[in-house]
Amino acid sequence: MNADSQSARTERIATDLATVLAPLGLVVEDITVMPAGKRRLVRVLVDRELPADADPTAPVKSLDLDQIADATRAVSDRLDETDAMGEQPYVLEVSSPGTDRPLTTARHFKRNVGRLVEVTADGAEPVTGRITRADDSGITLAVTGKKGAVSEQTRTYDEGLRGAVQVEFNRSDDAAPASGEGEND
Repeated sequence: MNADSQSARTERIATDLATVLAPLGLVVEDITVMPAGKRRLVRVLVDRELPADADPTAPVKSLDLDQIADATRAVSDRLDETDAMGEQPYVLEVSSPGTDRPLTTARHFKRNVGRLVEVTADGAEPVTGRITRADDSGITLAVTGKKGAVSEQTRTYDEGLRGAVQVEFNRSDDAAPASGEGEND
């Protein structure tokens, strides 16, 4: 299968899966189909749908294991119902984007309000700060200076923003996002 037909298949699968994930409040973030021996590996990344009227300063709750299980069932059932994967057997992996996933779109930055990120804009030095606001035009970062003073920096997506979440192992409780991460629901 050439790259064009592989890309067309992936696009068709993404469109098809979007319809079965929408009722669960989920969106398709990415799909990868790759050979794995005599099978294919189908990796589907899903994430929570962000409402258009969402508070741009509120952290977004992460998906929990029950939501991933529901998404896996919906995706598996849909792929089995259609001929999208053909006759060749496949292994399905459904998960949410991890902290190592680059932030490249407004949606990615909105999804990470409250997290510490390193942000790079075209032609500028990287800046590390906590996203305090993310909307359709850009982000606001709380940046801690060398003497501990916190300043706000606003960046727009027109600057070619790219970001990476910084993993925090020793984050104090008062700085933790109200996203429900780590909670037992």
